[in-house]
Amino acid sequence: MRTKILETDIAVGARVKTRRKRLGMSQSTLAERIGVTFQQVQKYEKGTNRIGSSRLAQIAAVLGVSPASLFGEGEDGANLAPRSSEMTTIEEMMSTAEGAALNRSFAKITDPVVKRAVIGLVKALANSSDE
Repeated sequence: MRTKILETDIAVGARVKTRRKRLGMSQSTLAERIGVTFQQVQKYEKGTNRIGSSRLAQIAAVLGVSPASLFGEGEDGANLAPRSSEMTTIEEMMSTAEGAALNRSFAKITDPVVKRAVIGLVKALANSSDE
């Protein structure tokens, strides 16, 4: 039994979770499509269970991305993996229901003046919470 969770397993799992949520797909749906239980998908997403190469290819196909993108590599081969053991702020935010909802709502705003006003409001709120 493996006792140490590796950074790579956690990062890959986080990318699977983020992509699945962006698609509005449940863990159960992903699990059904790749032939595992939803609990297994939970373990993959947390990084507690390592995703094997053939399973990673299945997951990538279901999520409509390349296996390399789940490792944080762009299509041009650029490494997009986090440089530390912590997830990047955007990955962290997008893995929450609130972050995903904020992103979807913000994307629907078409007026650039309103978008800038929303950004200003969020910045002001963030700064006031530091006090």
